[in-house]
Amino acid sequence: MPPTPPRTEVLRVLNPATEEVVAEVPATPAEDMDQAVARAAKAQAGWAALAPGDRARLLRRFADGVDARLDELARLEVREAGHTLGNARWEAGNARDLLEYAAGGVERLTGRQIPVAGGLDVTFHEPYGVVGVIAPWNFPMPIAAWGFAPALAAGNAVLLKPAETTPLTALRLAEIALEAGLPEGLFQVLPGHGPVTGRALVDHPGVRKIVFTGSTAVGKEIMARCAQQVKRVTLELGGKSPNIVFADADLHKAALSAPMAFLDNSGQDCCARTRILVQREVYAEFLDLAGPAVAAVRVGDPEDPGTEMGPLISAAQRDRVRSYLTADQPVVAQGAAPTGPGFWQAPVLLAPEDPASPAAVEEIFGPVAVVLPFTDEADALRLANATRYGLSGSLWTRDIGRALRMARGVNGGNLSVNSHSSVRYWTPFGGFGESGLGRELGPDALAHFTETKNVFISTED
Repeated sequence: MPPTPPRTEVLRVLNPATEEVVAEVPATPAEDMDQAVARAAKAQAGWAALAPGDRARLLRRFADGVDARLDELARLEVREAGHTLGNARWEAGNARDLLEYAAGGVERLTGRQIPVAGGLDVTFHEPYGVVGVIAPWNFPMPIAAWGFAPALAAGNAVLLKPAETTPLTALRLAEIALEAGLPEGLFQVLPGHGPVTGRALVDHPGVRKIVFTGSTAVGKEIMARCAQQVKRVTLELGGKSPNIVFADADLHKAALSAPMAFLDNSGQDCCARTRILVQREVYAEFLDLAGPAVAAVRVGDPEDPGTEMGPLISAAQRDRVRSYLTADQPVVAQGAAPTGPGFWQAPVLLAPEDPASPAAVEEIFGPVAVVLPFTDEADALRLANATRYGLSGSLWTRDIGRALRMARGVNGGNLSVNSHSSVRYWTPFGGFGESGLGRELGPDALAHFTETKNVFISTED
């Protein structure tokens, strides 16, 4: 009898709102990585040789293809990630916008001429070759595009490993890229488990840069593995971001905006403002405003346009979030969530007595925030920086001097004054401390996917 072929492992994609199986996707075995890298390297050589205008034109076609399928991609995201329909539509649009923005940078990725004696000195931005992008499950489409859009624009090939729970939009984006005319093998999606497919991608010597978004623990492991080959790496990791409200702020606006600053995407957001720090003089008034607003957030069917918050991604994530809701944690506000099938968790606002308690310092990654009082600027800074993370944060005050002092003092890569906006595809994004390494997005994004080469040409006889 002929030998039994090896069984291909399958990823079961569940709808987080119903727990129903949406799809089964073959996982990429580690032994397939050599072929994937070889295909990518071959495609990359031709891609990098294209005239910049032609490469930009193909990326714009890719963007047009995404734009034509926004609703399809959004509904796929709702089914695999449990995002609200409005959020999912924004995410598909963000992937489109990132491709458009990156395409505009292809012809502007210029080197420099540096004055020297005895000749001409010029620099070139050379693509790395093959880049690995490991995307998370919390924002599958946009964060994948944060990596693949500028990497492709800079002349690289991309191997994208989506999260095990959310591979469907990534696979569809790869199909759209081919339909737009991008070369076969240039942009490949490799679904699979992190310890198998992800590790093979990170360890492969033909992959010259890794872009990873995910947990700090996994990011540290990836960084250590990349160090063995001195492989370039960009990491966007965890967060425990402060939302600092001073007594002179527009308290009504600050309090009513606070709930969705940590409940958007069910709190599964590295930038979530989960540590609300309120000056003691207005602490009670803030709670009187914010508490009912938290309780009123509508949790339910992600496809219902009126829903403000959907389910968590999985039962494991729900259990992890609930582990922080211990009996000794004072609850100042709590919402409601559906019962029955689905990975549901109601919004919760805690007021821990100890600012060093696990709920106050650890990343919960769910619809839970803590509110803590502070006395003055120095105390606010002490509390804001009492964390190993430093990704984002918000400052609420009418005093522009205080806003600037606090913005310079808070350890965070992306801060917002009198708002909660900190991520735009045309401005840099990244963290301090254990929130990551390097910067994504913004005008320098393409350059982060290149090596700078210096060339001196002698003009002397």
